[in-house]
Amino acid sequence: MNTNTRTTARRSFLKSGLAATAAPFLLPSRVWAAEGSPNAKIRMAFIGTGKQNGGLMRGFMGNMDEVQVMAVCDVDTTRREHAKKTVLDFYASKGRTEKIDAYNDFREVLARKDIDAVCIATPDHWHAIITTAALASGKDVYCEKPLVHSVEEAVAVMDGVKRHNRILQTGSMQRSSKEFRAACEVVRNGFIGEVKSVICQFGVPGKPCDLPEQPAAPGLDWDRWLGPAPSRPYSSVLSPRGVHDNFPDWRLFKEYGGGYVTDWGAHHLDIAQWALGMDESGPVEVRIPGNQKDLKEGAQLVYANGVTVTHMNNGYGVDITGTEGTVKVNRGRIEVIVKGQTLASFGEKGSNTSLDREIAKLDATLLKEPKVMLYRTKNGNHLQDFLSSVRSRQKSCTHEIIGARSATVCNLMNIGYYQGTGFGWDPAAMNFKGPGTDPAWLKYAYRGDWKLA
Repeated sequence: MNTNTRTTARRSFLKSGLAATAAPFLLPSRVWAAEGSPNAKIRMAFIGTGKQNGGLMRGFMGNMDEVQVMAVCDVDTTRREHAKKTVLDFYASKGRTEKIDAYNDFREVLARKDIDAVCIATPDHWHAIITTAALASGKDVYCEKPLVHSVEEAVAVMDGVKRHNRILQTGSMQRSSKEFRAACEVVRNGFIGEVKSVICQFGVPGKPCDLPEQPAAPGLDWDRWLGPAPSRPYSSVLSPRGVHDNFPDWRLFKEYGGGYVTDWGAHHLDIAQWALGMDESGPVEVRIPGNQKDLKEGAQLVYANGVTVTHMNNGYGVDITGTEGTVKVNRGRIEVIVKGQTLASFGEKGSNTSLDREIAKLDATLLKEPKVMLYRTKNGNHLQDFLSSVRSRQKSCTHEIIGARSATVCNLMNIGYYQGTGFGWDPAAMNFKGPGTDPAWLKYAYRGDWKLA
């Protein structure tokens, strides 16, 4: 299929197929992988074995009754071999001897018919290429947030899940946390009245990469680390050598991430979308104060009902204001005020309550019989939710539409910052609306022969 045909097909999918896929679905009765069965262990591989996937791998691997780790993949020899040893040592501690393969090229992982699912935690600029290839190869996918690096990629991933009948979960773990679910249920059930505004707190947009050149270190396939990104000399800021216990700063640069707008924004803007009931849609306008470049905060997403979502660098996390109250929520913190009465509050040191107690209070009162009951992940276990979806073939709590739509609002905000201009947006067509825009802003220009599957 040529590029124009693929683009047309994806646009057609968004107009006619997105609404149908928004509800939970059940795939035809069949085995969920080429050689697997619903009662067998889910055979997984892990692509990108830095700090984030190290934690994910241990989480999945610890569920020995359901998961079998088959392979690891990383462009850094030290990290790759360390991940392999971690798996082997874990199984050895359980009295098991396993064969674990280690790869430099993710395509070798995807070529294996004995792998059912992959967990992707590479830099953001790789997410969509690996995800769409994995879907096309018949693999289910757990991919870290932000799910994609461009709007074009968002459309491609949603299309790929639909075409290949696969399961995808985005690593937006806040959706599995009780404080965010309760906060969004309070809003969605109208207890704070008509929502007027939302403020989301996270850091600055991405910036062009201008890091100085450093000598290339042996054991790292730097060209493959870059992959579809522009060619540039090695920097340890982007990819620290070997095993490290930190999150590298490639995420600050627009070539590989989107700054904190797509890093923490992919968490908090995702919760804003959830609270507003916009999981299958999005804003109709992006506003940039003064239509000027180089701003670090103040961008607004405007929804069809007039609600604004404003980006600030300081604040509570997600702060929602309605005509009759407010809801504030962040990790381990919540505050619910309705008609001047504080119904839940936890987050300050020295409090004589707990988060569990405050959420239980909301569930026993306001949310006892909600008209709108949101997805409740069993035991708050985001990884288990993915495994359950792989077996049931029902959509996960952060399926591809949620992940793609939330990443899209992050990317739209960054487009406004990068271009120094506001613009209209058509969330149904996933395209600009009105003058003064360029379709190229919706794409990430791949280097070389890299492309979406």
